[in-house]
Amino acid sequence: MFDKILIANRGEIAVRIIKTCRRMGIATVVVYSEADADSMAVEMADEAVFIGPPPASESYLVADKIVDAVRKTGAQAIHPGFGFLSENAGFARRLEKEGIVFIGPNPKAIEAMGDKIESKKFAAKAGVSTVPGHVGEIDDTAHAIRISEEIGYPVMIKASAGGGGKGIRVAWNRKDVEEGFPAVRAEAKASFGDDRIFIEKFIESPRHVEIQVLGDKHGNIVHLFERECSIQRRNQKVIEEAPSPLLDKKTRDAMGEQAVALARAVAYDSAGTVEFVAGQDRSFFFLEMNTRLQVEHPVTELITSVDLVEQMIRVAAGEELPFRQKDLKINGWAIESRIYAEDPYRGFLPSIGRLARYSPPQEGQVGEAVVRNDAGVREGDEISMFYDPMISKLSTWAPTREAAVDAMGRALEDFHIEGLGQNIPFLAAVMDQERFRSGKLSTNYIKDEFPEGFQGTEATQFQRDVMAAVGCAMHRTYTQRAAPELLRRDWIVVENGEKRHVRVEEGVVEFLDEGRTLRMAVTDWRPGKPTFQGVLDGVPFTCQVRPAAEGFVVRHRAAQAHVLVLSPRSAELHEKLPPKKAADTSKMVLSPMPGLVVSIDVTAGQEVKTGEVVAVLEAMKMQNIIRAERDGVVKAVGAKAGDSVAADEVLVEFG
Repeated sequence: MFDKILIANRGEIAVRIIKTCRRMGIATVVVYSEADADSMAVEMADEAVFIGPPPASESYLVADKIVDAVRKTGAQAIHPGFGFLSENAGFARRLEKEGIVFIGPNPKAIEAMGDKIESKKFAAKAGVSTVPGHVGEIDDTAHAIRISEEIGYPVMIKASAGGGGKGIRVAWNRKDVEEGFPAVRAEAKASFGDDRIFIEKFIESPRHVEIQVLGDKHGNIVHLFERECSIQRRNQKVIEEAPSPLLDKKTRDAMGEQAVALARAVAYDSAGTVEFVAGQDRSFFFLEMNTRLQVEHPVTELITSVDLVEQMIRVAAGEELPFRQKDLKINGWAIESRIYAEDPYRGFLPSIGRLARYSPPQEGQVGEAVVRNDAGVREGDEISMFYDPMISKLSTWAPTREAAVDAMGRALEDFHIEGLGQNIPFLAAVMDQERFRSGKLSTNYIKDEFPEGFQGTEATQFQRDVMAAVGCAMHRTYTQRAAPELLRRDWIVVENGEKRHVRVEEGVVEFLDEGRTLRMAVTDWRPGKPTFQGVLDGVPFTCQVRPAAEGFVVRHRAAQAHVLVLSPRSAELHEKLPPKKAADTSKMVLSPMPGLVVSIDVTAGQEVKTGEVVAVLEAMKMQNIIRAERDGVVKAVGAKAGDSVAADEVLVEFG
């Protein structure tokens, strides 16, 4: 077994690998860029080696720097995590020549299956059913258009070396190819150092189901069942689960056997994932193979009790797998939610910045469920524009799918983040949707369920009661401290403009107009605390709370309300106040996110039509095209290529 391992990665996966190495008694080394100098991974590792500036192309993707770090520290092996150099066959081959163990598959397997173009060719030769497409290299945009029209729209434009949702666009027509092909090529070059692209038919209303495989260097290969990753946004997985609610035993066995056969054909000898696109009728086609550990591996670990990182390390050290296929069983159900630094209320645009508050739910056994949070950040850390915007991966396990979904909903309630936008309300909304709870998924789910974008959800009766009760409890506490003589029993509660007559007494909230009385217990809250935990009529809950200019803002899951607690006379006067007018920004094109200006595509005096490209911004390694939302003549341009801009900064102003 190894004495010391170098982790050629960052963030939560570096922390995840360190935890397993500690348990195995293996010393760890991490490499880090300037942006990660104070990271949690650097703090936890036994040694850390600086490798350069923040851009991955100057640090984490530079093989020479990684190898130098191994030489300096005496590490015997490298775990690449996912992304960066994890699927780079040239890197694996170089390590082999230099006598450094690569904790991943052999270079031949990476070449055969890791390259998206080569894997399509290999699968076709092996008789594996694949999605129709063009598997050769594509010269330029004109060539991409010809291929797309031969296949027939819609098509998917994908980076050959892609992964993690980067370098992918769906094109529904010629114009989409003209704009999408160069954008995908640029993203591929920036993220993977490889700008080769391939195009394939896009199957509408598909489901994404993948099989986890694991092989050793003695010819043993098993699968650890499936994960369903159909809840995606911009081809980036958002919610994953294991097993899949789609599959029956017959389909699961067939899919698993095909995945193992494919892995066996390339003498696969590590953890890997065979991805399939599945129809609602349980038909499935080989999509690609990821020759690395997947981001969503925790759900597989939770239903099988197999530590995949440990097995990768043991296999790389030459050990045989300690189990065979017959020994593996599915136990319960697991769900994973990816917590991203993005603003769901603004089209899920990246929201980089500092974690002013970061309080995840308590991990471990919670009733019959288990909560697990994989993170590489702490309160006060910064989410950088240079890397993936994921903050953490929250997973729950329970004996049944329904219980696992319920546990996830409660865990998301208990997750509190301030300082930047995050997608927790959106994830909570999905957990509460009947369609999700019934398992009727597809990769179009988010587009189907939120066609106008995400603006939160309408409060249920329970949520309205919770938010009113919380507002009353907070108001009572503040009043008791500041002016106890103003305490009273009867109040007018205004929730988002709707009035309710409420009587508040110790432990009881009575809705007078509705003839309902509820018991209320506060389990954890004090003035200044941003979360309010309580029990309303026997149901535990957690709300995110903050004072507003008047009253409070209370959020429970995806429902939010501005809550005012007023005396009857104050409520009467409040109604007479004129509403505030919002500032007119209709003639401005604002930056929807913090990022780097790639290009400004208009000049002062230019006439612009609705839908025309105004600017291109880069954030989190993704290029975002900003379009004009109205016809007009450009009055002024507020930025230029190369500028760093903040969210809501004026890019272009119309006359």
